[in-house]
Amino acid sequence: MKHGKKYLEALKKYEPQTLFELKEAAETVKKLSFAKFDETVEVSIKLNLKKSQSVRDTVVLPHQFKGEKRILVFCKSEKEKEAQEAGAAFIGAEDLIEKVKGGWLDFDIAVATPDMMKDVGKLGMVLGRKGLMPNPKTGTVTFDLKGAISELKKGRIEFRADKTGVVHLAIGKVSMDASAIAENALVVLNEIKRKKPSDAKGDFLQSASLSSTMGPGVRFKIEA
Repeated sequence: MKHGKKYLEALKKYEPQTLFELKEAAETVKKLSFAKFDETVEVSIKLNLKKSQSVRDTVVLPHQFKGEKRILVFCKSEKEKEAQEAGAAFIGAEDLIEKVKGGWLDFDIAVATPDMMKDVGKLGMVLGRKGLMPNPKTGTVTFDLKGAISELKKGRIEFRADKTGVVHLAIGKVSMDASAIAENALVVLNEIKRKKPSDAKGDFLQSASLSSTMGPGVRFKIEA
């Protein structure tokens, strides 16, 4: 991959192979940021996984950095009031399914009660492609709409390892304090540790780094 002049200049400001302490890595990412916009900070964590193993869950970050989420809820009449009182932006059943089927996707997160999934499942091609399909593993298929919506509004986000065993997750903005970025990264690390497969062998956490949208990666120390 060919990098631009500013990226190459940023590389000269630190030693890429250095293993920093977490907070120091966050401070370095902030210093290396060069874009004119408020870059997103991402953590990348390489896991030691077999092809048959996967890691996927959700986490609530202590320091939020994104705007209000527009939550859509697929539910029937008896649950509509609960969803409304919890702050869902869009609520409905068959009518909402038809609207989404028609291509409307003006929302950030979709939640569904279990009894709706037979019909919501028909939206697989639409919602799945956008990563919006409700899923029990991420707490978005539930009868506890109040609890789910509350967690999502606090900033609950999903993480999952890709095919190469790496978890990539946005955890902040370069405008945030380095300590807040570091705390968010640590919470993600701890949640991933909790999801370690029971049959995983060797060092589960192999390596980790922080980077901004345009900047280079900064490696930091982790405990496997």
